[in-house]
Amino acid sequence: MKQTWQPATLLAPVPVVMASCGTMKHHNIITIAWTGIVNSNPAMTYISVRPGRHSYNMIKESGEFVINLVTRELVRKTDQCGVYTGSKVNKFKSFGLTPEKATKVSAPMIKESPVNLECRVTQVIPLGTHDMFLAEILAVNVDEKLIDETGKLCMKKANLVAYSHGDYLELGRKAGKFGFSVKKKNMKP
Repeated sequence: MKQTWQPATLLAPVPVVMASCGTMKHHNIITIAWTGIVNSNPAMTYISVRPGRHSYNMIKESGEFVINLVTRELVRKTDQCGVYTGSKVNKFKSFGLTPEKATKVSAPMIKESPVNLECRVTQVIPLGTHDMFLAEILAVNVDEKLIDETGKLCMKKANLVAYSHGDYLELGRKAGKFGFSVKKKNMKP
């Protein structure tokens, strides 16, 4: 028998990221679980942020942010960035994270994150509890040690993390490949 759940908990796991915003001198980090890719050409993403959060006005005023992917090694710092407010804590300094100059936006990247997506807001969409910052991805910075011989992000090396029902979960075990369900056994890829 199926149970009835709140709609926001149905899609799980979701990516967990640290979104950095502001400038190299005045910056903040907000932990986000409402994010994803929404378009491929142009490459676009979104983050949804509550208007009462410290980062909200920084993102709205600058029109920029950086999505920094989270690894197993960054889980504690990611959680700390989610439970403390940037209005009282310098999250970079307090949690041992390094602001790094981005290539296309004024918001800093998080140096310790192996993948950084530099984003420029194209639209702010009020949704209720959160506003969605729809953004074009201007640059993607990836630690070259995580790229395999085919040019793909090597999930086993990256140790990326997702979020589900209050838990951080490490990703990386392959369960299939796009199109494998219809591929003929004797057909070569």
